[in-house]
Amino acid sequence: MGTKNDAGRGIARRQVLGGLAAGAAITGFPHIAGAQAKAIRVGMPTILSGRVAILGTSSRAAVQLAFRQINDAGGINGRTLELIERDSKGRPDEAAKVTRDLINNDGCEIIIDGEASSGAFAVHEVIRDLPVLCLHTCSETSSLTADPKLHVKTAFRSARQGIHDAVAGGTYAARIAKEKGLKRWMTCSPDYAYGRDNTAEFLEFAKHFEPSIEAVDQVWPKLFAPDYTESITKILQVKPQAIYSALWGGDLVAFVEQGNLYRLFGNIGFFSGGLGDPPVLTAIKQLPPGLNTAYRYNRNYPMKPANTAFADGFAKIAGHDPTNWAWQCSLACSFIAEALKRTGGRTEGTALAAELKGMKLASPFAVDDAITMRDSDHTIIGYPVAWGRTVPKAPFVEDFSPVDWARIVELETQWKKGKGYA
Repeated sequence: MGTKNDAGRGIARRQVLGGLAAGAAITGFPHIAGAQAKAIRVGMPTILSGRVAILGTSSRAAVQLAFRQINDAGGINGRTLELIERDSKGRPDEAAKVTRDLINNDGCEIIIDGEASSGAFAVHEVIRDLPVLCLHTCSETSSLTADPKLHVKTAFRSARQGIHDAVAGGTYAARIAKEKGLKRWMTCSPDYAYGRDNTAEFLEFAKHFEPSIEAVDQVWPKLFAPDYTESITKILQVKPQAIYSALWGGDLVAFVEQGNLYRLFGNIGFFSGGLGDPPVLTAIKQLPPGLNTAYRYNRNYPMKPANTAFADGFAKIAGHDPTNWAWQCSLACSFIAEALKRTGGRTEGTALAAELKGMKLASPFAVDDAITMRDSDHTIIGYPVAWGRTVPKAPFVEDFSPVDWARIVELETQWKKGKGYA
């Protein structure tokens, strides 16, 4: 148990995700070379190398697909949209630098922020200084838009928010905890802002709905940790009845595969905030059935022809089904296009921001008909917030259990008051 070869297998699975990322770069549309006189340049700082490059490559593929469709339909008042991406390598300081370069040197008038949370906060502060329109598409840390102290007039989020998932996750976990008597819980989440905030929010609402739930211990592996043997060993020693994890991407693949070696999931309920990304699910050699996961993306949910068409179009570029980051980037492109139409093609950040506030946009990803960009905190509501269970065949997650958005907003408001955000 726990040999170097075992650890190597986990690392190898992370490399599978890297391979998917590389494939996306090869099979996707090429980067547009050379400025076009009428093109509206849109910059994207994101992660295009390293173990979580799939975040960036899937984000890029979604934007390429959306821009091609917009441009083929005539663009915006005859102007095309041109994507210019830069690799931050997952470093917040580099994310800030390349964002400034995209605006100051490359002439980008709009920013699609494809950074994970650590980099998104750095990009956010650049936009405070250089107020072009910015849409955060990958950061799920609630405070980015929920905390009024961080408010930036031209920055918005077209990504899911941790507090929304926490309400749904807490509701779902409490129901199962009651049914199965799961009282002793542990957590295993990455040691950075998103991991800690997401985990705290999940536990807060799980306990809210089922007070018998107790977090008996927590482990905090470093982001991009090379091995999870220490964390898994601690879990086996403590013997919880259930685990919550905010691990994601290649890190989550490694954890599940190494956990399989120790038969971790046989008698322990596993709840994951990040397992629902299709490339993560397919990268796991032996996906245990019955694991519980938040919705990330699923071609069958919402069950709409436009959602299926998006999945098919994306897969032709990337070679795999969309990620959570992909649909959020596609949604960002739709918001940007609509805002540009409403301004008559004007690209000033304040003009576009004025149009985005409160915008309701018909979307294949909407629970009902539309996703709304809230005026109050510049974040979206109306997208899928649900939990389901893993199954051994595509699309690998089924039986989604949603929570009504009115209930989510009600509890989110209470949470904001408790945090001093409202």
